[in-house]
Amino acid sequence: MPEQGASPVTRSVSTARAERATVYDAESIHNVVNYWAARGEMLPRTMGEVYENIRDFFVVREDGETVACGALHITWGDLAELKSLAVREDRQSAGYGSAIVRACIEEGRSLGLERVFALTYRPGYFERLGFQQVDVMDLPRKVWNECYRCPKFPGCNEIAMVCDLGAAK
Repeated sequence: MPEQGASPVTRSVSTARAERATVYDAESIHNVVNYWAARGEMLPRTMGEVYENIRDFFVVREDGETVACGALHITWGDLAELKSLAVREDRQSAGYGSAIVRACIEEGRSLGLERVFALTYRPGYFERLGFQQVDVMDLPRKVWNECYRCPKFPGCNEIAMVCDLGAAK
C-alpha cells in the first residue's frame, strides 16, 4: 500500500472503521486502485474484476465517501491474499489502511485460515501490522496467478509478507 504523500489535514486514527464493501463502492475502489496502479505501485483492476470480487473487499468511508479499500481473497484452505490495499492519496496516514488490514486479518481468523499473505513494495508497513517477510518461493505457486498480467513480470521486486493468524496483532 502506498504510504507517501500524507495529507496536511490531521485525522483521528481512532475513527477509522473498515466495513464490507457494497456495489455502490465499486467505482471508488476502481478509481483508487487504478490511481496507484498507474504509478506502478499495484496491479490495475477492471470494473468487471471489482464487481466480481466485491464480496472480498472492505472499505473505509469518510463522510459517506469511500476513501480506502482492500480485499481478502482466499487462495487455498489455509491461505488468503490481502490485495488491492489502497488509500486515496489525500487521505494517507489516517489509519485507514491499517483498519482494512485488521478487518482482513479478523475475517481470515473467522474463516479458519492459518495465514494471510501480501505482495508489496512497502514491507515496513506490513511489518508494523504483524507480518513477516518470507521468500516468495516458499508460497504456493497459486499465489502468482495474477503476476503474468503485471508489466513488471517476470522481473518483479515485490516482497512477500505473511501474517500467521495465531500471532497477528
